[in-house]
Amino acid sequence: MDGQVRIRRAVTEPRPAPERRATASGSRKLLSGGTEGNERLTVATSALLIVVLAAVGVTIVFIGQLLWWHLFLGLALIGPVALKLASTGYRFVRYYTADPAYRHKGPPALALRALGPVLVGLTVIMLATGVALLLIGPSSRGTLVLVHKVSFICWIVVCAIHIAGHLPEMLRFKRVPQQTRAQLDELRSLVPGFGGAAESPPDGPVPGGGGRWLSVATAVVLGLVVAVVLLPDFGAWTTAQPLFHHHHDFH
Repeated sequence: MDGQVRIRRAVTEPRPAPERRATASGSRKLLSGGTEGNERLTVATSALLIVVLAAVGVTIVFIGQLLWWHLFLGLALIGPVALKLASTGYRFVRYYTADPAYRHKGPPALALRALGPVLVGLTVIMLATGVALLLIGPSSRGTLVLVHKVSFICWIVVCAIHIAGHLPEMLRFKRVPQQTRAQLDELRSLVPGFGGAAESPPDGPVPGGGGRWLSVATAVVLGLVVAVVLLPDFGAWTTAQPLFHHHHDFH
């Protein structure tokens, strides 16, 4: 009798839908990666930012001819910057909420942790003043332009130190000779507060690669959408370009 009851329950009780299990498994694969995946996302986003910032630097040198591109690239930075803040902020939260994996990995070097809030603050000020200048128009030049320029100069200095401090972590994922990585680790260890050698890269692929690239692509698209939406506001600045070029009002 008990055997018949078990068989009847097995037949009548609903089973989990296969597609739901597949979706859950796909989500885990997309979002997995742990501390290594988080660091790889941060490094990929940083590499993208370096490329875009180099382009922004060119527009500053030739601001008279490339003001339109300066505005467009500056707005396009918003998406990748938001992703970089999210990935580093996630590590910060997981570490200080005593997540075992992030506790085991440890925090960044002391000097880099101290520079972090400064870099975040300068980034927010630089982007916020840039967007404000664009929306208000040329009549806003003066104090707002000065804050934008000073924050940008300070940001470049802090960002250069930040990149140099994290260079060993960035190069550990690339095809860089071990000797070169060892030399960079040695140089970093000579600077107090910047830490020692970077961790060795793991053997084999790290899960969640699709999710990381999807995050980067989404950040790029977000930045481009912001830039395209604000294109109509470019006109006031580009038509006044000779004024800024001669009086050096913009960068």
